[in-house]
Amino acid sequence: MKLKQLVAAGAILSSASFANAAAQNSEFVVEDIRVEGLQRVALGAALTYLPVQVGDELNTFRVTQLIRSLYSSTHFENVEILRDGNTLVVRVAERPTISNIIFEGNDDIKDEQLQESLDGNGVRIGEPLDKTVLTSIENGLKDFFYSIGKYNADVTAIITPLPRNRVDLKLLFEEGDAAEIEQINIVGNEIFSDEELMEAFELQYDTPWWDFLSETRYQQQTLQGDMETLRNHYLNRGYLRFNVDSTQVSMTPEKSGIYIAMNVSEGEQYTISEVELVGDVLGHEEYIERVLPLTTGELYNQAEVTYTEEFISKYLGRFGYAYPTVTTVPEINDDDKTVKLTLSVDPGKRIYVNRIKFNGNVVTADSVLRQNVSQMEGTWLSNNLLESSKNQLSRLTYMEDVEFETVRIPGSEDKVDVNFNVKEQPSGSFNAGIGYGDRTKLSLQAGIQQDNFLGTGKRIGLNLSTVSYQRSAQITYNDPYFTIDGISLGGSLGYSEFDGSDFNVIQYNSKRWSIGANVGYPINEFNRINFGLTYSNVELFNRGYYEQTEQFYNQFTNGEDPDAAIKYDSYLASVSWSRSTLNRGLFPTAGSSQRASVSITTPNSDVNYFKTVFDGKWYFPLSRNQRWSFLARMRLGYGNGYGDINGNEQILPFTENFTAGGADSLRGFENNTVGPRGVFLGNAGSIVGPDGEAFPGDPTDAQLSWSTRSLGGNAMALGGVELIVPTPFVEEDMDNSVRTSLFVDVGNVWDTEFDYDYYSQFQVASTQRGELLDYSDWSLYRSSAGISVQWISPMGPMVFSFSKAIQQRDGDDARFFTFNIGQTF
Repeated sequence: MKLKQLVAAGAILSSASFANAAAQNSEFVVEDIRVEGLQRVALGAALTYLPVQVGDELNTFRVTQLIRSLYSSTHFENVEILRDGNTLVVRVAERPTISNIIFEGNDDIKDEQLQESLDGNGVRIGEPLDKTVLTSIENGLKDFFYSIGKYNADVTAIITPLPRNRVDLKLLFEEGDAAEIEQINIVGNEIFSDEELMEAFELQYDTPWWDFLSETRYQQQTLQGDMETLRNHYLNRGYLRFNVDSTQVSMTPEKSGIYIAMNVSEGEQYTISEVELVGDVLGHEEYIERVLPLTTGELYNQAEVTYTEEFISKYLGRFGYAYPTVTTVPEINDDDKTVKLTLSVDPGKRIYVNRIKFNGNVVTADSVLRQNVSQMEGTWLSNNLLESSKNQLSRLTYMEDVEFETVRIPGSEDKVDVNFNVKEQPSGSFNAGIGYGDRTKLSLQAGIQQDNFLGTGKRIGLNLSTVSYQRSAQITYNDPYFTIDGISLGGSLGYSEFDGSDFNVIQYNSKRWSIGANVGYPINEFNRINFGLTYSNVELFNRGYYEQTEQFYNQFTNGEDPDAAIKYDSYLASVSWSRSTLNRGLFPTAGSSQRASVSITTPNSDVNYFKTVFDGKWYFPLSRNQRWSFLARMRLGYGNGYGDINGNEQILPFTENFTAGGADSLRGFENNTVGPRGVFLGNAGSIVGPDGEAFPGDPTDAQLSWSTRSLGGNAMALGGVELIVPTPFVEEDMDNSVRTSLFVDVGNVWDTEFDYDYYSQFQVASTQRGELLDYSDWSLYRSSAGISVQWISPMGPMVFSFSKAIQQRDGDDARFFTFNIGQTF
């Protein structure tokens, strides 16, 4: 507005001057027009700004129009109107073109924000420079710095001329230090102390050194917010006549310190004498009156009044009345200190959705996003359905941010368009792993997964890995939108070769290939049920013999060739339930997720067993912006055999045992090192006869030994807590891409079927070190603590962690640090 006024005033003054000059030469009929001084602007373009043509009579009024038109084109910084006989001469000086824009010395304002502000004023590279705008920009930036307490700040626009009527524009910032708050005084309060009133203030002073979250730098907007907090403190406690009479902000002479004083009038408490609901509430008076928090005889509470207005508005929004007006009219009786509240409701017109549009989805197809939108076109506009749609879209792992807005359609009072503005994030995951352990040393693994293949929302994965303990190949596929009703269909095909001795478990080698399929059914927006069936063919060879595995091996062992490989087939049927109310698919900060699954082999399998697993995560925001959040997680598992096959009682195959340790379970311990050890008896328990045959001797003479590696177990309990904190040196807008947390992990794996007490009668081998642990004892938990940094790179999620075991029993499995890079979701 200031710019327009300056330009208009300049044009009027210039016009008057030139009009007087033209008047001295009297009016004349223009026979020719000549424009001088053009450099960048074409002659044809300049002539289009002239409201005068050959043959027109030129007078004072026409000269005024001519000058105004030329100035309004924004191409010229000086205009002269001259007469040469009957020829109109227009002499102009073009505004210089901006060749480059440089920002120097700005810390509190980013370059992008500055450029956005300049763009709004028409100051950009390649455009003519209007010097009158620069003064306004300089003053506006100074006002901004003053509002955040930097009273010594200065902004200077430096223009450097270049050849061909071009200029470089530099904005030089001298921000200086922000003024610190020296003291805050509240004057007039008798009911509440200063400390109690200022407890909820954002602005603080004289804070201890360790309170690094406090804001001691003066900011005008923050002060306004604190004044509103102070007002709400009283209004929410019945002090209806409370008022902030005045506020004084004074500055030290050197402009480095701020003193704030607030003068208040507390008044007295008021109670509610009556609550009346008037207007049209669409026949829902009884329900609304029943759930209203406002109660006769209670103290007046501004927060409850605001909540009531919002509740009624949102409630009516469920039925398509998206723009209701709810107003609370108080009738104050100062004699008896009561107030009557009249809630006036005007629902307005029922609103319908014309079109639903998506903006920002470069990769993801609109049809995929529509599958996650509950609000339908042509139906009532429901704020519940819109919020539900936003949450469902946000839970997609390839969505970083989702917002929506309703846009009224011009000329239509009952229709709106709904615009969903989305911001995508990398949907591909490069599954790279680098780990180091005191026994495993350096380990590598790799794979790739695409959660949003070609923008269709389908998940396709191909994992090929070869590490010291395993070679594997797996292809996975899942279509979450197989039907329009949200039924999903998926499958997998895999092959692996495994060497347990290199994987921190007992000695055995295996080959496995499998093929499976699954189908999922949505119950509602939060809950889903999946069914699956997987066929597996397993071959075990190069077996180590342990007491815990003998029962499983014996049902397959060939008496003529006891060392022959063991092969068995299984058909594993599964059903799982999952629930998620998380606010985001990656790096959530609020909500929870749970998943419970039961899998069981069919009776026609070579082995009969079942497994149950429960996973749960709960996020609790600790701050309004959710940069601080608390995470609690838990994982429970149990498995066992059922029935018997050919007289052999079935147990859980040891290859299906639960294991723990590593980046995805108990950080601070090596992979799969937590859990029961493999137990075996030495040859001292045998007697050799005269013919060289071995006969069982006294069992008590056998020597007991156990492996340093874990066997795993049929039961598992893991848990942990994390404090999610802002990542140092990373801007707030990167919170959806980088996460830092402090964690404590705890848990264990144990065997509920193996009788450890029986083996206490045997003598321990002299070569055996360490302690045989009975992992059925709940007290033998393991725990670790550390710090983890997760990052969504262009290749997908990665994690860097440092952790330390803070409790272990035998020392074998303790890792004092871990460093991992890999997919985390």
